[in-house]
Amino acid sequence: MEGRKNVGWGFLFLGLFMASGFFLGYMHDIAPQKEQWIAQYASGTHFEIRMAHAHGGLFGLINIAAGLALLALPIPSPRARWISWLALAGLLMPIGILLHALFGVPPALVFVGGAAMVVATLWLGREALSLRRAARS
Repeated sequence: MEGRKNVGWGFLFLGLFMASGFFLGYMHDIAPQKEQWIAQYASGTHFEIRMAHAHGGLFGLINIAAGLALLALPIPSPRARWISWLALAGLLMPIGILLHALFGVPPALVFVGGAAMVVATLWLGREALSLRRAARS
């Protein structure tokens, strides 16, 4: 059953990146160096952690939605499997952003994950629309 792992990993990523919001809130409101953190709002590590937070939550939600769609729609198994794995590979994007921000890892995972998520989303949309057309015939 394609989609179960997307739902599970999607919720885990959503929860983890929601929790990272507590770190961002701490750094903005409570940390001793909060003025410096606020001054770097649009640059550097602060900006990249915010980007990872936003994309991690969003990509978690996209995986949940894709997983539920794959479980509900009669998409042929080989195509559903590819869509599922591409959506999961999309989770590499927020991981890549964090690795780049914290450890200076080159941003290859960001681009690979982003491209995988775009392809998975467009492919799933195309599959859903083709099912609608087939139902009318």
